[in-house]
Amino acid sequence: MELYTNRLILRPWLESDAENLYRYAKDPQVGPVAGWPPHTSVDNSREIIKDVLSADETYAVCLKSDGKAIGSIGLMIGEASNLDIPNNEGEIGYWIGVPFWGQGLIPEACEELIRYAFEELKLDKLWCGYFDGNQKSKRVQEKCGFVYHHTNKDIHWKLMDDIRTEHITCMTRENQLEE
Repeated sequence: MELYTNRLILRPWLESDAENLYRYAKDPQVGPVAGWPPHTSVDNSREIIKDVLSADETYAVCLKSDGKAIGSIGLMIGEASNLDIPNNEGEIGYWIGVPFWGQGLIPEACEELIRYAFEELKLDKLWCGYFDGNQKSKRVQEKCGFVYHHTNKDIHWKLMDDIRTEHITCMTRENQLEE
């Protein structure tokens, strides 16, 4: 499955994306604020493509101009989510490489994934979250129409083995259609 926006292609990750993934995912400004450690090598990135990014509804964010992966966006439905949600709801997660920050690319990718989730997958509600201090992620969610739902304080985040505060936002199909 591939999804398209004005500037982007959202497509499944390929093992051949490992070098590009490493280029952006090794940056300590990217992973830790999103809840995962920086990648340590191209081989590490290749393993993450095989073990994590190959999940259903997980897409490489690629510029149409060259087709190279510059970030990731995914839809985790029901039990695949980090949140306790039913199978008719999904959670969106995303990140993009530092050179592409501030260009509106992730909101563009999110809007297409939201459309796909509600119109094609017929989900009823979408969730999103960001950790304290991740203002860029908070802004993406606000731009895309997610509204604050609740905060989880002092949660242990296994991937980083630390304690965090997570803010959860959501959107229903009805709310999305009203915009």
